[in-house]
Amino acid sequence: MSNLEASYKLIFKELSKISDAENFYFKPIKPKLSDLELISLTILAEFKSIDSEHQLFREIKGWEIETKIERSV
Repeated sequence: MSNLEASYKLIFKELSKISDAENFYFKPIKPKLSDLELISLTILAEFKSIDSEHQLFREIKGWEIETKIERSV
């Protein structure tokens, strides 16, 4: 596990303590990636100064979260 992945999991764990729900509003089709996971990924990118989506997707290659992201949506 990389330091970046460990940081992501720590951020997600702390956000999960704060919020009861993983998704903040009703979605008829349940997305693969929850709102909390998306917010955690965004906070991680800001914290690590990752400016582009392309760079972020290169960094998370091989993580379990990579399969949940739908880049076409």
